[in-house]
Amino acid sequence: MEPELLLGLRQIKAISDYQFGKEITDILFDDINCIRLERSPKTNKIRYIYYDNNLLLTLRPTNGFFTLTLFSATRIINNTPLTKLRVIVLNDISEFIRKGRNVFCKHVVEIDENLRPMDEVIVVNQDDELLGIGKLKIPVSYVKSFSSGIAVNIRKGIHKSKI
Repeated sequence: MEPELLLGLRQIKAISDYQFGKEITDILFDDINCIRLERSPKTNKIRYIYYDNNLLLTLRPTNGFFTLTLFSATRIINNTPLTKLRVIVLNDISEFIRKGRNVFCKHVVEIDENLRPMDEVIVVNQDDELLGIGKLKIPVSYVKSFSSGIAVNIRKGIHKSKI
């Protein structure tokens, strides 16, 4: 493996450890031979991380943190216990979240206690089915106690319609 790629891998793993924890980093980067980094043509900084040919993570240039993709969310769901990095919502509103609508506090059934505001989160229903990915807006204690207001801004819903 070339030295530049190894240096880039160390950098992205360090960011992932800080942002998501070592357990999630080990899941996302389980086979480093499948990892490919794509750099910005203008700045030459790491921008996208691919696993095989699937977009795994995007590095935001504004704050230096990752945004999850539906692919990375699926890998995390399949390899972690329930609630890890997740916001669990009522089954009744699953279709709205799939379409990319925001999650309101009153619809949250359970949430990972270790999440902080502005963290990347995975939104699932009570059956642990992936609905979308987004960003937590308020502290976990507020999500649990508020009966109104937005808990998670959804960035991407899975856009499936049940017929």
